[in-house]
Amino acid sequence: MPLMKLDGTERLGFLIHDAARLMRKRFETLASGHGLSSAQWRLLVRVVKDEGVTQARLAEVLEVEPISVSRLVDRMEEGGWIERRQDPSDRRVRLIFPTDKSRQAFEAIRGFAGEVFEQALTGLSPEERQTVLRGLMTIVDNLSDGEAPCQQQTMDKGAAA
Repeated sequence: MPLMKLDGTERLGFLIHDAARLMRKRFETLASGHGLSSAQWRLLVRVVKDEGVTQARLAEVLEVEPISVSRLVDRMEEGGWIERRQDPSDRRVRLIFPTDKSRQAFEAIRGFAGEVFEQALTGLSPEERQTVLRGLMTIVDNLSDGEAPCQQQTMDKGAAA
């Protein structure tokens, strides 16, 4: 395996991790008024974007253990954020759907996320912003291991999606 050149790329992982951590921290500060944890916010966004998702799929995309998702779903259902419904094609499977309460909160989330994204990208020209986005999408696509690539769908939704 060739050694990495000391051209700054050796810091890539740290920079991506720190950027994600700081964006998440800033988002949590802005969104804290809704009374949801960051794990609950992540689940809520996934359920709103993918109505009728299974708990197993939620565990996969959120990268947590199924038992953790089950507990999270229990708490969110008790709070009126989501509802479980029987899968019409498989009685053993329960599908997760957002409630009106979560759809309204999702709109607020989009506003908070837009603020955080704008703060993160302050000082970059429109061209530099597009370069950053394309670069990150290429990295994700390169490392996806057969998962659906994000390249086209993310570009179609725009930078604030």
